[in-house]
Amino acid sequence: MVPRRHTSKKPSKKWADHYTHKARQEGYPARSAYKLQALDNKFNLMRPGHTVLDLGCAPGAWLLYAAKQVTPSGRVWGIDLKPVTITLPNHVTVVEADVFKLDAHFWAKVSRPFDLILSDMAPATTGNKNTDAARSVALCEAALFLARERLIKGGSAAFKIFQGAGCNSFRDTMREMFAKLDLFKSPGSRKTSKEMYLVGRGLTV
Repeated sequence: MVPRRHTSKKPSKKWADHYTHKARQEGYPARSAYKLQALDNKFNLMRPGHTVLDLGCAPGAWLLYAAKQVTPSGRVWGIDLKPVTITLPNHVTVVEADVFKLDAHFWAKVSRPFDLILSDMAPATTGNKNTDAARSVALCEAALFLARERLIKGGSAAFKIFQGAGCNSFRDTMREMFAKLDLFKSPGSRKTSKEMYLVGRGLTV
């Protein structure tokens, strides 16, 4: 089974910060919206008319942010093992599925290639840094496979990855596929978090 991404609709008071409060005020189901906002502001990932794939999309914060950026002239697809229960714009479609087991039925629904593939997927953590990092890399490899198969030439990708075993090797693989590759720590990520974002722009393969 694919390691599940953990999400929570009601963050505990222990972890609440200004991003948590801001998300509530602005109608996002999670503070993670501001991680994507930081990525988009830094790398200009989304524009009106783009088609975006959001892997690990629950509870839907990234879907809402991406939908605003691509406008109704674009399209946003989301995939997660967990359901997304919030109300979404008409140009957003969510599928409950395993990213390792996407079938022809799913791809038949997608009418055009993606301009951007996002992955905020995270594994079920064990507390062991190397094990957790290895599981994170496995999820990134699944995302990168989709990028190779479904991203337009010149397209972009942004994947969350845990620092540790296998991270450098995966980064080298991703560097071979994109004209530009950056490692980015979002200000929306907690200081204690080991997560980073690999951002590839200009798919060359």
